[in-house]
Amino acid sequence: MIDFESKQLTPMTFQDLKAFPSTRYQGSKRKIVPWLRNCLQELDFTTALDVFGGTGSVSYLFKKMGKAVTYNDVLHFNYQVGLALIENDEVTLRPEDIASVISARVEPTPRFVRDTFKGIYFTDHENERIDSCVARINRLSAKRGESVYKRALLFYALIQCCLIKRPFNLFHRRNLYLRFADVEREFGNKVTWDLPFNRHFTGFSSEANGLVFTGRRRCRSIRYDALAIPKGSYDLVYIDPPYLTKDASNESADYFRCYHFLEGLCRYDVWADLIDYETPNLRMKRETNNPWTDRERNAEAFDSLFEKYSESIIVVSYKKFGAPSIDTLIRMLKRHGKKVRTHSRHYKYALNHQNGSAGLNRECLIIAE
Repeated sequence: MIDFESKQLTPMTFQDLKAFPSTRYQGSKRKIVPWLRNCLQELDFTTALDVFGGTGSVSYLFKKMGKAVTYNDVLHFNYQVGLALIENDEVTLRPEDIASVISARVEPTPRFVRDTFKGIYFTDHENERIDSCVARINRLSAKRGESVYKRALLFYALIQCCLIKRPFNLFHRRNLYLRFADVEREFGNKVTWDLPFNRHFTGFSSEANGLVFTGRRRCRSIRYDALAIPKGSYDLVYIDPPYLTKDASNESADYFRCYHFLEGLCRYDVWADLIDYETPNLRMKRETNNPWTDRERNAEAFDSLFEKYSESIIVVSYKKFGAPSIDTLIRMLKRHGKKVRTHSRHYKYALNHQNGSAGLNRECLIIAE
């Protein structure tokens, strides 16, 4: 085990990443956790706020480092990840907990996914399994003791199952046919797609159990829009927002659009009322107007966030060629009285080839004290 809390931190290796949550999520920082740790290790902070928590990789790093981290994400399914792996210190799943979700016993369950999403994302059998899993997970209380965390761990496993069976790990298009097309494949993993749903669920449940540990300080998971997080005292605020470019469509930056199906799983009882039935892949209707996915408004959102946390160390994960530009963000931070420095490195995202060339991709870390 790495001594994350030592003043003389030992270098992290590729093998060390196996102790972090696996992910198939757009923009995840999991692969560059060692670099992030090396950039942040000299900063003096005990409490941290992860504004756009996502996969939880950075919050998990902070927890490993012994910090009191608050994981935040506005999406319900990401919030479950925060509960399972960041807030949860000791609750794990027993074999009977897992079996109760994937058992073959026949019982009446809702058939919303099977009836609504037929032929869109999963096979008929997989849709039936998803309906059954959600019904059984939802029998656990979302408000009482360890049931909160068991429920979150089971949702974590279900979310990972759904992602791993999807081409590109996304729900932005109606493309189930890609799993079965008789073509030469340059992407995806047909063997993984064809593995039984229950095999994946058991594996991800076991993975989740192995990720649970007791932090040195109390951590928590919350679910707010980034600009509506209740004011609190944080030594460090980490911001990894949706990434917009000046000229691209930015489709992959819209997490609500790319992962609406996962959001629906965690809002199953009201899902039918949230769907925009005019869209070909049955996306959810937007409940709020999100400035972070709007090139005309995201600069103002950044500035509001910088002002709100001007007393904290602010760390921004960003990429070259973004809108607003890195230089613009630095000027904003300086206007709020910050001394700013940056670190950068090459980082190839699977679906983000900057200007058509992954070689131009650079991850930038802006540190403002």
